Amino acid sequence: MSSPSEFIVVEVDMAACAGLARCGGCVRVCPVSIFQKSGDKPAVVEKNLDECILCERCLQSCGPEAITIRKLYEA
Repeated sequence: MSSPSEFIVVEVDMAACAGLARCGGCVRVCPVSIFQKSGDKPAVVEKNLDECILCERCLQSCGPEAITIRKLYEA
């Protein structure tokens, strides 16, 4: 889980994540490098969260639907 952004929280459910060897779509498709490789699982790069353009490519590429993006500016 991550939260040092003023705008969004990006969470990866590690129990549901298929891992980088079997999937890794989030790392490959993110145009602003929100995700990086961390062992066999992706990690959220907290310093890049405010760069997120909400393209939802990570959500679309995640087969097990392990990624959640919560917009903090929506009540």
